[in-house]
Amino acid sequence: MALPVSPLAPAAFPTLPPIPGVRLAVTNSGIRYKGRDDLLLAVLDEGTTVAGVLTKSLTCSAPVVMCRDSLKGGTARALVVNAGNANAFTGKAGDVTTRTTIETAAGIAGCDPLAVFTASTGVIGQPLAPDAIARSLGGLADTLANTSAVWEAAARAIMTTDTFPKGSVRTAEIGGTTVTISGFCKGSGMIAPDMATMLGFLFTDAAIPAPALQAMLSALTERTFNSLTVDGDTSTSDTVLLFATGKAGNPVVTDAADPALADFRRALEEVMRDLSHQIVRDGEGATKFVTIDVVGADSDAAAKRIALTIANSPLVKTAIAGEDANWGRIVMAVGKAGERAERDLLKISVGGTLICADGMEVPGYDEAPVAAHMKGKEIDILVDIGLGNGKATVWTCDLTHGYIDINGSYRS
Repeated sequence: MALPVSPLAPAAFPTLPPIPGVRLAVTNSGIRYKGRDDLLLAVLDEGTTVAGVLTKSLTCSAPVVMCRDSLKGGTARALVVNAGNANAFTGKAGDVTTRTTIETAAGIAGCDPLAVFTASTGVIGQPLAPDAIARSLGGLADTLANTSAVWEAAARAIMTTDTFPKGSVRTAEIGGTTVTISGFCKGSGMIAPDMATMLGFLFTDAAIPAPALQAMLSALTERTFNSLTVDGDTSTSDTVLLFATGKAGNPVVTDAADPALADFRRALEEVMRDLSHQIVRDGEGATKFVTIDVVGADSDAAAKRIALTIANSPLVKTAIAGEDANWGRIVMAVGKAGERAERDLLKISVGGTLICADGMEVPGYDEAPVAAHMKGKEIDILVDIGLGNGKATVWTCDLTHGYIDINGSYRS
């Protein structure tokens, strides 16, 4: 049964323009879902470079393991993504299924199997037949297309408990040449930063060598996909891949730090941040989008750890769900984060209203504006540690009974 669309969802899916050098097709594989597409095949033109960030989970899926090997080559010709079964913790059978999928896709794309990337999402621990995915790929070869409609269909095909498809697009200039970056992702639950916390696929027509792509993607992941959390749980399948077809014909820049790539980095970060926010807005059962800014910490890393501790606190998240301005729970989370904090230097503001300072509630504190802010859909929390220059921003959502409803019946 389809879940109701999140109240935090965007008004509409953006129009993702065709990216030259990319062709997509979707279908229903029959693995789990009925009446909807759940399998994506992308075929990429020769010369496409690739970068990726993958989960650090020690119980990662077979597709993650094989993607890690393929990334060493720096080139890509095909991508296969299925929803409904994570092909994780499925033993040697999972390896066979992934290899069979890769070999079949390589035959369609006419490439080396090492240029094929796969990703799976869904239930963990349920083995698939060796050809469970591969048997549906042959029929997709004749339906490959590059239209805005198929890009949206691709974003929908990789969804699991997502209530809306997630996409984003930006343009940039490299050496006077306009390039486009389009991306889509899925993610709603089992979301916590330890790489990328979801499946995400980014495509550009820019000509950029794999090492430069990788440097940019890795750096930007830390302040986008790795700065969000829904429930504190890291998936076995987290994968973000960035493909560059080179069809724009821009002057090639080999150093990620080169000023010639500044506008591309800006656009790439905007796409990644937009997709990150959409995942939080689709957090399972979410009714509030929460931005947590921590400043004044000993370091940026310390600030991020404090912010994530606040964001992952069930007590903080349930207070937000209940629209309760219980700022003591934020104090609690700061104190347990394991980073340096001093009572008399700490300041906490919610919705722009300063609540505590000098080791206690500020004199004359009026809870009314904070209570009003808590009733909105966008919640802003600012914590000033007062010790140094470290800062970080993390995004999360509230924790409602809807989260229990969804996860309590996930396999049924």
